[in-house]
Amino acid sequence: MLTLEKGKYTARFAVSPADRQAAFALRAACFRGGKADEDHLDPTCEHVIVQEMQTGRVVCTFRILSLSSGQDIDQSYAAQHYDLGKLQKYPGKMIELGRFCTTPNCADPDVLRVAWGFVTKLVDRDGIDLLFGCSSFEGTDGAAYLDTFAVLHDRHTAPTRWRPRVKAPQIFSFKSFVARTLDRRLAMKTMPPLLKTYLGMGGWVSDHAVIDNDLGTLHVFTGVEIASIPKARARALRAVAG
Repeated sequence: MLTLEKGKYTARFAVSPADRQAAFALRAACFRGGKADEDHLDPTCEHVIVQEMQTGRVVCTFRILSLSSGQDIDQSYAAQHYDLGKLQKYPGKMIELGRFCTTPNCADPDVLRVAWGFVTKLVDRDGIDLLFGCSSFEGTDGAAYLDTFAVLHDRHTAPTRWRPRVKAPQIFSFKSFVARTLDRRLAMKTMPPLLKTYLGMGGWVSDHAVIDNDLGTLHVFTGVEIASIPKARARALRAVAG
């Protein structure tokens, strides 16, 4: 079984009912204010947990949906919110990372390092070519993130050949922020940590944010092509994974 132990933490797949219960409990706390957070995709996904080795406490969880190529991308969670017709032509293997969360006020950067080290081991083991998912912002008020959206439009929009199109009924289009005078410091301050990680790996995003009233968030489609990860970043990830 694929596992990773580093420092105080171990990452592995949830294999028992207790593992899954702990993962879903953390999700409920992070996404639903303690109410149950499960959907029709959970039975088809693999669930990953990061635990404190000394206590067994689950401090991070996410789920993985493996797809053999873009032809299957309509099965993904992201496809409910974005038109992914262009990515249906993507020839390589891909995985969708979803419901990625850590314990509230988690201050130990090693938690995310171990989580991403585990993803790196999985990518190398299975020959994955593309990671994708939805990166969430707190709340549904796009006005709180205008500088962040402007930076995403200016620097990180997906290449045209793969760019998701609009599907959701309520969105914020980044085009309206093209002429905005950017406060890049504020943009980085309000950018979610998970999205920063994706972008640091050379990731790209949709040209709009979706208003998700179900979860009370805004989110952007996010993709990372493994071959495009900067070499120094890839070495650092594999150092953690190895």
